[in-house]
Amino acid sequence: VQLVESGGGLVQAGDSLRLSCVASGRSFSRYSMGWFRQAPGKEREFVAVIRGTTYYAESVKGRFTISRDNSKNMVSLQMNSLKYEDTAVYYCGATTWGTSEMLNAQYYDYWGQGTQVTVSS
Repeated sequence: VQLVESGGGLVQAGDSLRLSCVASGRSFSRYSMGWFRQAPGKEREFVAVIRGTTYYAESVKGRFTISRDNSKNMVSLQMNSLKYEDTAVYYCGATTWGTSEMLNAQYYDYWGQGTQVTVSS
């Protein structure tokens, strides 16, 4: 599975961005799809994941929405009310692990190359 993210950019605090991740290959629907982010000098951290249900990090709950379209092999992350602290490289990942593991980056089988999101204060 190859994953390609798009949609990052430079925005001001309070603005919105929509990230997309397109997967190649078959059996996209069998994967849980997650978004993680990594700021300079920090570890990659969980943002959101979609399986049959969705899970969010507390820091983005109510502002970000993850969705998927299996017919297009696509997962998206709608980010509203962006804050300076949302600045990071955002990665999408695919995993076949279960509910507990899919919040942890080490359990992901495939990753995209990342897309930069920069929020100016």
